Amino acid sequence: MADLTTNLAGIQSPNPFWLASAPPTNSGYQVQRAFEAGWGGAVWKTLGDPILNVSSRFAAVGFNGQRVAGFNNIELITDRPLEVNLKEIYETKKKFPNHAIIASLMVEPQQEKWHEIVKKVEDVGVDGLELNFGCPHGMAERGMGAASGQVPDLVEKQTHWAKEVAQTPVIVKLTPNITDITVTAEAAVRGGADAVSMINTINSLAGVDIHSWNTIPHVAGKGAHGGYCGPAVKPIALNMVAECARSPFINVPISGMGGVSNWQEAVEFMLMGATGVQVCTAAMHHGFRIVEDMIQGLNYYLDERGIEKVSDIVGKAVSKYSDWGNLDLNYKVVARIDPDTCINCNKCHISCEDTSHQCIDMLKDPSGKSYLKVREEDCVGCNLCSIVCPVDGAISMVELPNEQPPMTWNERQAALQATAAQRLDV
Repeated sequence: MADLTTNLAGIQSPNPFWLASAPPTNSGYQVQRAFEAGWGGAVWKTLGDPILNVSSRFAAVGFNGQRVAGFNNIELITDRPLEVNLKEIYETKKKFPNHAIIASLMVEPQQEKWHEIVKKVEDVGVDGLELNFGCPHGMAERGMGAASGQVPDLVEKQTHWAKEVAQTPVIVKLTPNITDITVTAEAAVRGGADAVSMINTINSLAGVDIHSWNTIPHVAGKGAHGGYCGPAVKPIALNMVAECARSPFINVPISGMGGVSNWQEAVEFMLMGATGVQVCTAAMHHGFRIVEDMIQGLNYYLDERGIEKVSDIVGKAVSKYSDWGNLDLNYKVVARIDPDTCINCNKCHISCEDTSHQCIDMLKDPSGKSYLKVREEDCVGCNLCSIVCPVDGAISMVELPNEQPPMTWNERQAALQATAAQRLDV
C-alpha cells in the first residue's frame, strides 16, 4: 500500500483526510469517534469567547434529486466554555497521539487577545493552529472572521501577532468572499503564516419559502445570510487553491477544502497544490465512516499508478493551470457521435440548435433509420453536446491535427504589435 502520511508545515498526519472546523469537531467525543473511523486529523471547532447560537441553523440546497448539493449554515463558533474544550483537546491528544489536532481560533483583532488564546491552546498539546479569518456571518458583524479576512493588513497583522508567541505551526484560513484570494494569502505569508487553508464558506441565502415568505432557515420569522459549502462550491474552492498554488509569492503549503466528498475530489485538490484536504459537509451528510472509502480509493489510485507516496502527487497539475491568454488558439477538437451507442434522444441536437452553433444534423440512413451527425467543419468544440448527452461514450471530443503552429492570444498580440512597430519604422 502507498504511504498516505502527510506533513503540512510540520504537522504530521497518518493520511491527508482531516475534518474541517465545524459541527463535526465540536467535542472530544466527536473527534475521538472520527479518529477511530480513520480520519487523519481534525481542526477543532473554532475556539474563542463562547457565543449563543440560534435555532434553527442549517439549510440545504437540493438539485435534481440530490438532497445536499449545497449546504448553508448560520451557526457560529463554539458555544462551550474554552476550559471545557481545552480539557477535551488534551484528553483526545493523549488518546490519539499520532493524529493531528489543530485548534481553530477566532478573537478580536487585538494583540493581547491573540497572545492569550494561542498560549492557552498550545498548553494542552495541539499540533497546530488555524486562524479563522473566514467565517462570513455572525462573527463578521463583530469585526472577526471574514471582516478581518477581507482586509489584507488585518490578516498580516493578526497572523504576526499569533506567530509572536506560537510554538506550533500557524495556518491561516482564508475567506472566499473577496475579489482575489491571492491578495490575502500573500498577506498571511508576509505575517509569517506557515500554511494557508481555503476556502471557508461563501455568503449565501439558501432559499425563501414561497408559501410563508420566510427565509430558509429562519429564526422566528427572521433570516440572515449564512455560509455556503458542500459539493456545489467545489469548483470555486479548487480554482482558489490553484490560484494560490501557482503564485510565486505564496510559498507555503495549502490545506484545501470546499466540497470535497470523495477520494477523487481529494486527488484533484492535491494535484492542484493542496498538501491535504479538509472535509465537513460530506461527513455531516453521510457520517464519519466515509473516510474508509476515501482511504481505500486513494490507496488503489496510487498503487495503480505506481506512486509510492501521496505527497508525490501534490501540485503535479499546477503547471497545467494558466491564464486564458496563454491558451493555444489553434488547438482544435470536434464532437463525434457514435451511432451504435446513441439512443437518439436528440438532447445534443436541441442544445446545439438552440444555444450553440447549429452543427448537428438529423439524418436518415438508406433504410430510413434516423441518426445524428456532426458537421465537423462547423463544430467549434464547445463540449456542450457531450455534456448534455445522457449516455456515456455516445459523444466523444476528438482532437484534430493542428494545421497551424500553436499561437496564444498573448503571442498573437505581441506579433501584431511587432508588425505595427515595423511599419512605423518603415
